[in-house]
Amino acid sequence: MDRLIYTAASGARALTQRQDSIANNLANANTPGFRADLVAFRAVPVRGEGATTRVMSLEATAGFDAKSGDIQTTGRSLDVAIHGDGYLAVQTGNGDEVYTRNGGLEVSAEGLLVTRTGLAVVGDGGPLNVPADAQVSIGSDGTVTAKQGTGPALQVGRLKLVNPEAGELVKGADGLLRTRTGDPAPADETVRVTDGAIESSNVNVVEAMVSMIAVARQFETQMKLLQTAEQNDQRATQLLAHAG
Repeated sequence: MDRLIYTAASGARALTQRQDSIANNLANANTPGFRADLVAFRAVPVRGEGATTRVMSLEATAGFDAKSGDIQTTGRSLDVAIHGDGYLAVQTGNGDEVYTRNGGLEVSAEGLLVTRTGLAVVGDGGPLNVPADAQVSIGSDGTVTAKQGTGPALQVGRLKLVNPEAGELVKGADGLLRTRTGDPAPADETVRVTDGAIESSNVNVVEAMVSMIAVARQFETQMKLLQTAEQNDQRATQLLAHAG
């Protein structure tokens, strides 16, 4: 069977994966702190007898787009946006430390500082506890203070802010970032935040839509190549039948 079938099929599969990635980015265009997925592919020659005349598409994981999104002012004291590079450390239900740029925070019924999805925010010594009915404020260095009634504002902890080297973080299916080794990243005291603001998704909607249209056209081309390969096989079979 001609290798055209395999090469066209591999191209169609790669384009389907790219389309899924673009669709996921568009679906999260309004998700605060979301980092757009990147998909890359490389051409690999098909080795065999004779000359190498065909190539196949293989996925080369490109990770995520780390550039910052737009900062939107909310005026809400529990909203924080990270300046430049850096991430907020949070804790999953099984105790794993993960990282996000979504700084929309709340105080849970148990008095924990959590994200809007219920993940506990990590401080210097673990999850941050906030006194009940306290007015909470967050400083530029991540210091969390709480004030009850007419009493003085007391420091209850400090957000763990990290800034790992490029390439040390990987993005999971849940949209959260983790270190490649699974070990917690060290805190970086140079990372700064702004309260009363939140970072939007860094997905470029127009660019994503244009890419989706381009991928759809490329996929159609791969389908036509498969049809051509099928027609060639049918004609070859007819010729062999007549020759016999």
